[in-house]
Amino acid sequence: MNKLTHLDESGQARMVDVGGKAETRRVAVASGRIRMSAEALSAIRDGNAPKGDVLAAARIAGIMAAKKTAELIPLCHPLALDSVTVDFTIEADAVRATATASLSGRTGVEMEAMTACSIALLTIYDMAKAVDKAMIIEGVRLLSKSGGKSGDWVAPE
Repeated sequence: MNKLTHLDESGQARMVDVGGKAETRRVAVASGRIRMSAEALSAIRDGNAPKGDVLAAARIAGIMAAKKTAELIPLCHPLALDSVTVDFTIEADAVRATATASLSGRTGVEMEAMTACSIALLTIYDMAKAVDKAMIIEGVRLLSKSGGKSGDWVAPE
């Protein structure tokens, strides 16, 4: 089993020292979806949701959230992100969000990608809850990451 890097020798939480690590290009992609009624999906797709353009608001919220990840997740490093994108796909009964975060640095951007995805989905819920309060956010996960000492990783199907 791998050593837990966020615990010191006495089991206390700590922020990992990345000062000695080499800078590499790092990219992480996360995805998740929000299931909803046909009425809510139609309102989002057609731009008729009561609060306005749901996907535009969700995209901006996801990008903003990625930039604030270190404020939300206690042991994450504040990162100077090079890029964050949040894209949406309309599925049969859901909206899928896919977030990509990247930088050249000493630590990965997995948490930034997953935070962007999660907050984008929560924003969709907030913007469309007047139409469907029973929406379900599900399956938020890391799809892939590249760079760093551990190299590339792709989620199993």
